[in-house]
Amino acid sequence: MTPTRLAQTYARAFPETRAWGVDEFAALLADPGTFVTGNADAFVLMRVVADEAEVLTLATAPEKRREGRARAVLTEAETEAARRGARVVFLEVAENNDAANALYAACGYHRIGRRPGYYTPKNGAAVAALVLSKRLSQS
Repeated sequence: MTPTRLAQTYARAFPETRAWGVDEFAALLADPGTFVTGNADAFVLMRVVADEAEVLTLATAPEKRREGRARAVLTEAETEAARRGARVVFLEVAENNDAANALYAACGYHRIGRRPGYYTPKNGAAVAALVLSKRLSQS
C-alpha cells in the first residue's frame, strides 16, 4: 500500500476527524519497525519496538464494513508483530466507537486505561480514548 492509498482509505473511513495526510503516512512507513497489512478496502498500520507493538490505525472503507475485513487485517498484523518479536499489542480507540470497541473485545483486547478528551472531532465535543492491550502468542 502506498502512502497515497492509505491516506485515501483513512479519509473515507474517518470523515469526522482530521485525516492523516500522505506525508504523515510516508513518514510512518519510513520507520523500519512500521508495517501495513491489508489493502485499500481495510488496513492496519502497526509499529513494533522491542517486544511491544502498537496499532497506529485500523481503517476500513465504509462500503466494505461488516464483512470481516478489519478482523482479518488485525489478525494478520498481530501475526506479523509476533514474528517481529512483539509479545503485547497496545492501541487507542475512541470511547464512542462502538463498532471498533466490539471488534477489539472480540479479538481479545482488554482495557488498561482511559485518556479523557483525547480525540477532537471536526464538529463536536472531545472524546476519550480507551487504551487497550492484548498479549500475543509466541510461535
